[in-house]
Amino acid sequence: MLRATVRPSLLPVMAEDEVDPDRRAYAVWVSEVMLQQTQVATVINYYTGWMQKWPTLQDLASASLEEVNQLWAGLGYYSRGRRLQEGARKVVEELGGHMPRTAETLQQLLPGVGRYTAGAIASIAFGQATGVVDGNVARVLCRVRAIGADPSSTLVSQRLWGLAQQLVDPARPGDFNQAAMELGATVCTPQRPLCSQCPVQSLCRARQRVEREQLLASWSLSGNPDVEECAPNTGQCQLCLPASEPWDQTLGVVNFPRKASRKPPREESSATCVLEQPGALGGAQILLVQRPNSGLLAGLWEFPSVTWEPSEQLQRKALLQELQRWAGPLPATRLRHLGEVVHTFSHIKLTYQVYGLALEGQTPVTTVPAGARWLTQEEFHTAAVSTAMKKVFRVYQGQQPGTCKGSKRSQVSSPCSRKKPCMGQQVLDNFFRPHISTDAPNLNSAAQ
Repeated sequence: MLRATVRPSLLPVMAEDEVDPDRRAYAVWVSEVMLQQTQVATVINYYTGWMQKWPTLQDLASASLEEVNQLWAGLGYYSRGRRLQEGARKVVEELGGHMPRTAETLQQLLPGVGRYTAGAIASIAFGQATGVVDGNVARVLCRVRAIGADPSSTLVSQRLWGLAQQLVDPARPGDFNQAAMELGATVCTPQRPLCSQCPVQSLCRARQRVEREQLLASWSLSGNPDVEECAPNTGQCQLCLPASEPWDQTLGVVNFPRKASRKPPREESSATCVLEQPGALGGAQILLVQRPNSGLLAGLWEFPSVTWEPSEQLQRKALLQELQRWAGPLPATRLRHLGEVVHTFSHIKLTYQVYGLALEGQTPVTTVPAGARWLTQEEFHTAAVSTAMKKVFRVYQGQQPGTCKGSKRSQVSSPCSRKKPCMGQQVLDNFFRPHISTDAPNLNSAAQ
């Protein structure tokens, strides 16, 4: 029997007995946004810290973007945190402090809330009978219905959303949706699915296809004629395995779905410098500048950087000019190349050439233009800086011999399920069983 498995409970505010629906919806919203493209194990500490700092929409709405970026630092996809805060402010300032109650209005009114997030909030927090499709749910549906085409394509995506809407349990839509997500995350995994533990294995057409192919292989070996396929190689069905990628016996159910090959991230290069000076009260300070409020890593702090130049001489000149723009005249002879750091964002592979410049024996710079500031190394580790900048700083700490005396070389440190019975099994049975055929040649046509 399929049982609903609520994803790891992150805070008591997620419990079903939460009396304030806006508070519950806010908690679901934060967790779902953090879980986009990020594993639960990584998210849980960020979520806990976030909800302790801003337990309500009103708390988040009154926070500064600097505070949001600081807490989000290291989680990646930084625009998610900014949009969460923008959405909270809109709810407080324009919607009377109340979250929209339906998937349609959530998606329409809140910035950064797409179809999946809207469906998750509406079903989990408000009990709306609306289906959801994330990567895990898409994989489950593709295998259960033997859909081999790319799930990101428009046609397949529309079909999956239609299936999810037909399947969702109207009595407990939130639990049903979370059960489907957990099924994909823990059992119907991308590469090593645990088919023997799957609660819907008897309904899974991908599993039936595996068994059929094994039977056909044994018939071929015994000299019996092969059974004619329904139409997987004719190119007529837009949901079946593509003709260019026929059934692979070694993959089993992992044949479903076949994802389109992703474009490799574009490659860019940059030069960045850790500028360090003695602190007024001892220790050391490093210079950080703030990125623009839009684009990659918007609003975060970084070491002064410039785009890559074709020659070492031009590179040093450009980087020194950038440093002097923030800190005034500097000794060019102390600028040293220390190594490189490669960091891949979602669509960019960025190589940083890391330089270091340590100022000793001169009066510390105390005033800097707006958009720049001096921080101690301890402050750096808790500031709103990206993981890439932490990598850069580790290179500096490990290879820069001229670090100011008294500075501390600290290492950067990177910042689990309750079950309830579900009545969705009958819905699932009624949906699939009428379409299941024991006639092997028609198995793939069911995907249509």
